[in-house]
Amino acid sequence: MIELRDVHKAFGSNKVLQGVDLKIDKGTSMVIIGGSGTGKSVTLKCVLGLVTPDSGQVLLEGQDVASNRSNAERDAFLARFGMLFQGGALFDSLTVWQNVAFRLLRGSLKKPKEEARAIAVEKLRRVGLKPETADMFPAELSGGMQKRVGLARAIAAEPEIIFFDEPTTGLDPIMAGVINELIREIVVEMGATAMTITHDMSSVRAIADNVAMLHGGVIHWTGPVSEMDDASDPYLRQFINGSAEGPIEAVR
Repeated sequence: MIELRDVHKAFGSNKVLQGVDLKIDKGTSMVIIGGSGTGKSVTLKCVLGLVTPDSGQVLLEGQDVASNRSNAERDAFLARFGMLFQGGALFDSLTVWQNVAFRLLRGSLKKPKEEARAIAVEKLRRVGLKPETADMFPAELSGGMQKRVGLARAIAAEPEIIFFDEPTTGLDPIMAGVINELIREIVVEMGATAMTITHDMSSVRAIADNVAMLHGGVIHWTGPVSEMDDASDPYLRQFINGSAEGPIEAVR
């Protein structure tokens, strides 16, 4: 479904990606792990076409993401994706249902207002929120509820591919577990291809089919999550064990 071939990206003298190679099969859940500033978010943005690699290719079902598209083609391309943002990224001035139905109220996916609202209420129900939540504003919700609204928005347009950017950041361990379970259930139900970036190992174990360890702008290890704990790669072992000793330098 998604393939990155020798992808490089630098911002000035900062070489973020230095030859990323990665394949994500259709209908599977890939989790990219690595420390802060290792290029996880840049990798995700390259797949979305928001950042253009300096060299290498990003392919979606064999087609180059960076190819020139008309506005209509660009809309159709982006309509294939859903995204749960790290900070929720809800619009404060819109009600919850308007946030969830944001894409359904505009652009190529535009639907009548009542239909869009009905879809939003159903997606809210799917993530465990009651119908009366729909007419509230984000400021009236807890952090966990806001994350659920973000998840409902990510799936509202029934995307083929869903990105999760640090899905449990800022949540207590219990709510983080609830969100992880929801993500796993929804991805399996939809048959979607999922790409998650995180440094939370509990999320990795709950969400992943496959794992990729990104450090220094390259993938050091990739494989099934069931093989992660027995892998010998020193970068992966240091990361999952949270050790200060190893090839990854700890910032002191």
